[in-house]
Amino acid sequence: MNIILLGAPGAGKGTQAEVICKELNIPTISTGNMLRAAVKAGTEYGLKAKAAMDAGDLVSDDIVIGILKDRIAEPDAQNGFILDGFPRTVPQAEALDAMGVQIDKVLELYVDEEVIKSRLTGRRVCLDCGATYHVVSKAPKTEGICDACGKELVIRKDDQPETVISRLETYHKSTAPLKDYYQAQGKLITVEGVDTVDGTSELVMAALKA
Repeated sequence: MNIILLGAPGAGKGTQAEVICKELNIPTISTGNMLRAAVKAGTEYGLKAKAAMDAGDLVSDDIVIGILKDRIAEPDAQNGFILDGFPRTVPQAEALDAMGVQIDKVLELYVDEEVIKSRLTGRRVCLDCGATYHVVSKAPKTEGICDACGKELVIRKDDQPETVISRLETYHKSTAPLKDYYQAQGKLITVEGVDTVDGTSELVMAALKA
């Protein structure tokens, strides 16, 4: 099964991608990892991507899709794959279709925007050991101090309130229109996240297997 994952920042795509990957035994393909691997391997499209990046340019959609086609031809993707982070826009989805990349289902993880804001802006991380906390759902024993190593906890730039709002605005403007695009193709499935990761995972797998 070839799947595209959609969802606003903070909707939990990464966690659910791991669950789907394990349950269906298919790889998760993220744009960043795919590009880095192609550049490192020195493939035809990888060299084109490197040239663009070295020049300070964005890697064009046709190069990204060329790298994607090479990636999904690898043995571990023969039973399917999960695309996380591509396509991000309708033109990219159209290019994906034009190059013959078959997509079976598009799974949107929907979480209320106020919940997302609370999730992200309440997150705290330890830069020393990498431990992650949340001021409400996973608070440290001492406010602002890591339980594991005793170092100070910080708010990542991505979790600053103004950054979260900006990321959500970008998602609604550029990526959310993909829902209508794939709805028209009869491929869109929407799963509303619940309070627990396991509960959401059950809904996700039931939707994919339906």
